[in-house]
Amino acid sequence: MRIVAALGGLIVLLASSEAKAADWKAVEQVKTYAVSGTSGPELYASIGERGPAASIGRAIAHTNFKLTWTRDYQTRGSDCVLARARPKLTITYTLPKASQKLPPAIKRNWEVFEAGVAAHERVHGDFIKDMVREIESATVGLTMADDPGCKKIRGHMTDMLSGISLAQRRKSSEFDRVELSNGGNVHQLILNLVNGG
Repeated sequence: MRIVAALGGLIVLLASSEAKAADWKAVEQVKTYAVSGTSGPELYASIGERGPAASIGRAIAHTNFKLTWTRDYQTRGSDCVLARARPKLTITYTLPKASQKLPPAIKRNWEVFEAGVAAHERVHGDFIKDMVREIESATVGLTMADDPGCKKIRGHMTDMLSGISLAQRRKSSEFDRVELSNGGNVHQLILNLVNGG
């Protein structure tokens, strides 16, 4: 009887811990910008003119996010504990959309290009979701001794989160570097679109 009760308690604890971790879900939305042309080169040139602004000119597509947190800091004795943290994450994918009716062969090439670019951006979205889970894991339960006003814990968390955020940006940049390099997936998508597959 005792073992069964102890196991039952353990299962309840595990189930409630899993529910807490899966308590949120990212909102994902797609914005499009219009590209014109009826050939692969024309469509790609239009992307160069109208794509989202990037550090080196214009990008084919872009993934952006807005992240806010609802945090429950609790004073326990003279310590401060981050008892709960719930993220609110909105990820926005900006993707190209052909604005004209395309000839059948170009339409097929465009659809392959469009799907490949969207899949590429979804990987960036997954990196962002992973970052949020990592922040959640690293901070919930964090305790700062001798911090009854819960001020020191916030400064400590800012430093921690900066490192996690930088790691996510490096991972995303490396992914782009590989995908856009000669022979990379996005590079191949561009060549197939411009050269007609």
